[in-house]
Amino acid sequence: MAEFTNIPYVRIIGAAIVPAILYYFGVWAGVHFEAKKSGLRGLSRDELPKFKKIIVERGHLIIPLVAIIYLLVTGFTPMRAALWAIILSIVSSWLKKSTRISPIEIVRGLEAGARSALGVLAATACAGIIIGVVTLTGLGLKLGSILVELAGGLMIPTLFFTMVTSLILGMGVPTTANYVITSTITAPAVIMLLSKQAGLDPYAVAPASIILPAHMFAFYFGIIADVTPPVALAAFAGAGIAKANPMKTGINASKLAIAAFLVPYIFVMNPQMLLFDVTAISFIWMLITSLVGIISIAASVNGWFMTTELWYERIIGFVGGILLIDPGLTTDLIGMGLIALMVISQITRVRKAKRATVSP
Repeated sequence: MAEFTNIPYVRIIGAAIVPAILYYFGVWAGVHFEAKKSGLRGLSRDELPKFKKIIVERGHLIIPLVAIIYLLVTGFTPMRAALWAIILSIVSSWLKKSTRISPIEIVRGLEAGARSALGVLAATACAGIIIGVVTLTGLGLKLGSILVELAGGLMIPTLFFTMVTSLILGMGVPTTANYVITSTITAPAVIMLLSKQAGLDPYAVAPASIILPAHMFAFYFGIIADVTPPVALAAFAGAGIAKANPMKTGINASKLAIAAFLVPYIFVMNPQMLLFDVTAISFIWMLITSLVGIISIAASVNGWFMTTELWYERIIGFVGGILLIDPGLTTDLIGMGLIALMVISQITRVRKAKRATVSP
């Protein structure tokens, strides 16, 4: 992405922090509500692995990860950074006898790495052909123009069509090739839309505040294809491990990852999430409304907040969460009000249930 957009790697990392936090928080909320509804519990404190023990025994294995991030941030090319990370992986493993890699294991690792790379190489080569065709024919701009016109130049319909296209293009495609394809074919539609709304020439070079949200939006949904039926490779792999129904697993994975389908809309409509033209107050308000909206939608999708949600509570909570995605103050206040109604209804029902249990 840094090479395609000419945006510094450090800037892209910074922009991705808040969306990542919202995504993982949303997944946590979905898992939490589903566990509460199903009567499941987490591990007790005694069953949890001791953090200090893990750091002492295997903390040195994080050295290659820290090194590759540092090297990329300081300007090393991805190839050189990866080379040094591989070397450090071997060297750091020798710091403890229990993690030491033998020469035979190194050879086997190189063989496994080469086999794994074949699929990526083939997909990337095909993606290169696609880029060549799209660039020479101007297909990317044409498709972008078609999507914008099909949506009538409106924000939500254009983003929806781009989302669906990215999901289709990302099905079963490795990460690198996934980005190459989606950034070339679907990102131009979002760039054209945002440029028009900003009063800029949609066919001219757009600023970073438009390019980065567009590329992240397209790539985000290209990756989410791995948990979205009917392909959902990641979900199907999990179903194989759990010996569960693949399609049901994919549907449940989509429910738990509902935040993944919402976060891209938030940072396109509100670039402050990607730290563009952000102030402390606006950033805090945006973060609070986004978190509350994601929690409310996760609760509505899973049918549980403090207790089982009734049908009207689910509708109120879902609509309130959707309204919080829009950066406008009016929609935020209405969304907060609707969610407050849902919470009050839940509290009232929980208290009634407790009184009914206590009374003879």
